[in-house]
Amino acid sequence: MTAGLILNATICFAITVSSFAFAWVLASSEDKHNEKSKPALWALVILWSLVALTYLPTTIRMVAAFMGYPSMELIMYNLSAVPFSMVTVPLVFFILYVITGDQKISGYISFLFVLFGSAYLALLYSSGVTGPIRTEYSSIFSISSDIAINIYLIGLFVIPTAMILGMLLLIFLQRMPRRLRYRTALPLVAISFVFDFMLTDMITDVDVMQMAARIFVLIGTVLAFLAYFPPATLQQTLGIKRSQHEVYEEEEGEENEP
Repeated sequence: MTAGLILNATICFAITVSSFAFAWVLASSEDKHNEKSKPALWALVILWSLVALTYLPTTIRMVAAFMGYPSMELIMYNLSAVPFSMVTVPLVFFILYVITGDQKISGYISFLFVLFGSAYLALLYSSGVTGPIRTEYSSIFSISSDIAINIYLIGLFVIPTAMILGMLLLIFLQRMPRRLRYRTALPLVAISFVFDFMLTDMITDVDVMQMAARIFVLIGTVLAFLAYFPPATLQQTLGIKRSQHEVYEEEEGEENEP
């Protein structure tokens, strides 16, 4: 039991650190973005910060399980549910803003997911959870409210996932340079990867599945970083490295901007 819980806590801590680091790198790149792209950039910063804030108390919960403090496990579970329930808000804003370019419309629609998340939290806290059940690899809680689970599945899973898939379809149907397609599609794939396995992590009551989901969340976070900031060797392998002519045209366009 000791080794499994330590491994689980280590994975959660790695997700926390990598997500915070990614959010910080994105925020640091603000000066490289024009005013039109900054709302999408900050939506991603908030998204990855919420992922980190979900797994920070989860790390503490695994340590509490290892040390035998069930009351702390419950507190940390309830605490991690708050950022988790709001992950869809910046995600929906990002997708809608990329599609429409309208900050107000994206904000109004993403606010609906604040209501979904708030309803999920209200039902979760009012109905309570069953647990913790300590296993060889994890500390498991079960949600008592079926309505909360339905809101969770429909409002926090099905709709955002459908939006991601719809946007990916639009990207692949449009004719665009391979570099631009990579820049747009791969971060979405990575976000979907992280998002879907976060949901699996939160809803499963099987410790091995939870552990596997957290490993995939960590992999997805690394993939998201590589998708957004591909190293030169990866750019060459995929054939997406910009030519000197493209760089010159971009710099010339920036100089001509008022």
